[in-house]
Amino acid sequence: MKSLIKEHVFLLAVFSILLVTCVNAGDSNPPNGVDNPIQHERQNQPKPQPIDTAYYTRLLLGKVQYRNDTSFVLVSPKHSSKQIYLEKSTYKAFRLMYGAAKADGVHLLIISGARNFDYQKRIWERKWNARPNSCSKIEKAKGTLMFSAMPSTSRHHWGTDFDLNSLENSYFDSGRGLAEYKWLCQNAHRFGFCQVYTNKQQTGRTGYEMEKWHWSYMPLASQYLRLYAQLISNNDISGFPGCELAHELNVT
Repeated sequence: MKSLIKEHVFLLAVFSILLVTCVNAGDSNPPNGVDNPIQHERQNQPKPQPIDTAYYTRLLLGKVQYRNDTSFVLVSPKHSSKQIYLEKSTYKAFRLMYGAAKADGVHLLIISGARNFDYQKRIWERKWNARPNSCSKIEKAKGTLMFSAMPSTSRHHWGTDFDLNSLENSYFDSGRGLAEYKWLCQNAHRFGFCQVYTNKQQTGRTGYEMEKWHWSYMPLASQYLRLYAQLISNNDISGFPGCELAHELNVT
């Protein structure tokens, strides 16, 4: 009987040693410096990075200084009609498109790029004040919104959108303007750009009127659009004539 007990105790001790050895082996690296594949997989899983919501809220509302923001770059004078900033990846893609267009005999010139809140506010107020005094506020707002966004709602705030060559649709209907527009329609998508304000009658789109000059870098602008829906509400729209109508018009 005693020998049987000793045998059981011995087997239990051996089992315990093997168990500890197996557990430790699972927690440590195998010999010869080869990583445990499961542990390696866990360590190399990409960790979701929290976004800086305060920064992106300011950016989306147009309340950053582009010259001091490392995400933006000053556009070369050969590509622009004045001092203009764009988001870096947007400008990189534009330069590629510019070179391809030039090779085909088409000249592209950026006449407006990143516009902050104050810049957009000046545009808004100029057009708002140009409306007849007999118009109600809601009529002034709707009339201005045909071609101009309320400050804090413009895609131009993001640095992903720019205006090319002319701010008149008629310019692109004939001659050199028509050749430029045809080239853009056929080729801009190859570089990530899209005309976001197309013909409303043809597409059934609502909102702003057609702007043949306005092109957007969709790889980034589409992300900003989703982020805008998450971070910005009509309560964030303020600081200019007619801003109180943001809720009624649901501008965000």
